[in-house]
Amino acid sequence: MAVTWICLFWVVPYLRLPEKRGVPALGNKGWATVDMVDKRFSGQGSLRRKRRQGARPGVGFRVVLSLGVGLFAAAGRGLAPTVTHAAEASISSPAVSQKTVSTAAAPFKPNAADQALLEDLEHRTFQWFWESGDPQTGLVPDRYPSDQTQASVASIGFGLTAYGIGAERGYITRAQAITRTLNTLRYLSRLPQNASAEDASGYHGFFYHFLDHKTGLRFNKDIELSSIDTALLMQGVLFTESYYTQDTPQEREIRTLANRLFQNVDWPWMRRPDQRLSMGWSPEHQFLPNYWEGYSEGMMAYVLALGSVTHPLQPASWQAWLATNDKRWGEYSGQTLLNFAPLFGHQYTHSWIDFRGIQDDWNREKGIDYFENSRRAAYAQRSYAMANPGKWQDYGPDVWGLTASDGPGEVTETVNGQTRHFFSYSARGAGLDYTQDDGTIAPTAAGGSVAFAPEIAVPALREMKKRYGSHIYGRYGFVDAFNPSYHKGNTPFWSDTAYLGIDQGPILLMLENRRSGFVWNVMKSNPVIRQGLLRAGFRGGWLGTSSASDTSPTEQKSAVRTNQAG
Repeated sequence: MAVTWICLFWVVPYLRLPEKRGVPALGNKGWATVDMVDKRFSGQGSLRRKRRQGARPGVGFRVVLSLGVGLFAAAGRGLAPTVTHAAEASISSPAVSQKTVSTAAAPFKPNAADQALLEDLEHRTFQWFWESGDPQTGLVPDRYPSDQTQASVASIGFGLTAYGIGAERGYITRAQAITRTLNTLRYLSRLPQNASAEDASGYHGFFYHFLDHKTGLRFNKDIELSSIDTALLMQGVLFTESYYTQDTPQEREIRTLANRLFQNVDWPWMRRPDQRLSMGWSPEHQFLPNYWEGYSEGMMAYVLALGSVTHPLQPASWQAWLATNDKRWGEYSGQTLLNFAPLFGHQYTHSWIDFRGIQDDWNREKGIDYFENSRRAAYAQRSYAMANPGKWQDYGPDVWGLTASDGPGEVTETVNGQTRHFFSYSARGAGLDYTQDDGTIAPTAAGGSVAFAPEIAVPALREMKKRYGSHIYGRYGFVDAFNPSYHKGNTPFWSDTAYLGIDQGPILLMLENRRSGFVWNVMKSNPVIRQGLLRAGFRGGWLGTSSASDTSPTEQKSAVRTNQAG
């Protein structure tokens, strides 16, 4: 059924929506489709490009009315007592009723060489957060090394979690982790929250997604108050609350500051009348018309909001978020899954929350959990690379991975007689919702999937490092992206020189989750996470069979106070 859709959204230079059905996508032989495109995705894509390209001063933040026609588918160092470590965790998907092709495999055991690679990669990726972050303020850059200086609140969230991993692995001492964490939380707590355009770092407990690295204030007037970047920050904040549990003045202060920062976030203020969360707000334009609907990284914002004691959303918001799931459920590249083309959407929330064996109502209907869904997404991307419809160079079983990442630039080249279109930062991906591929591989796609499907992710990391060596693997592990199909001048292929916090984070956290389950286990003890999942309707697995109604608001507040007091 042909329908006309109108999407009002914030747009920045280079904004590129997935092409309409029947138009070749980005110069390859696959097809982009607007079957599943809605306001949520349009705005999400623009915001992610905004973060990377529009952060430079002087880029106008303007409103455009876009009218298009598409076809829509009808259908020992003070370890917290709650943490359990294993020498090597065996990650396998729990037993759930499978209605589709199963990707289940025997527990993956890396050989000695793979183990050395994973340990080296984890340490190097940790060092990015430790060395790029400001030790006095805790601000972490969006990208580093780079001439762009903006701090990213999402990077800070990953960084706060990284310091705990570093303490557990002996990269730093627990005392060093405490000092950096306290400096970060104290600084964030002192930053001004108000409605002004220039003299604020946030408003209603939310933070602008880019902050000035010297002042901590909003980076510029192009930057919106971001619900998802705040959620990424708060995941790290809640991690500190549940990791630093010793009865010392410093660790008690960490818990108090963390709880205060989180409970200050006014989630209902960001809620639209239809129960969905807006993607953001600015003093100049008020609330963005784009909102979080459908499977994506937005799920973390809903879990956190449902678990809030002071400013909670109601379960109806979770159901509103799920509304488009059935449209995105279907077969792609041999896997039946809930589609979201870039792999970051399958990784961000999972970096902190263990979804193995827990199911909400939608999961139970489909006989799957979100962990298994992410596992299938990794397999689907690998199969896409093996089929290689765009005939991109080097794609195969061990060179794969599309997600939001840097790219060679906005360039059109003729390669072997074929016109190729390359892009800078873009939300690359492959799925039923759309395909966007210019031959650029992002190692975080495989690295962030290592806990879901180590049997295919680890060989990919191994092969990419072996094949491309120091061109893509350096002081901080894998660079953000590379493109073997891009040949300009005397360069054999393009490789990035920068590392991005939001791409380094999933690599580090998921390497440790595969290795020991550490981050997952810390977060399981946090009452906000548990309550948020229960109120969303999750049951089973480590959550058990209790419901959110089994915990009264008074009992929940008591649990929070107990968590603070240790």
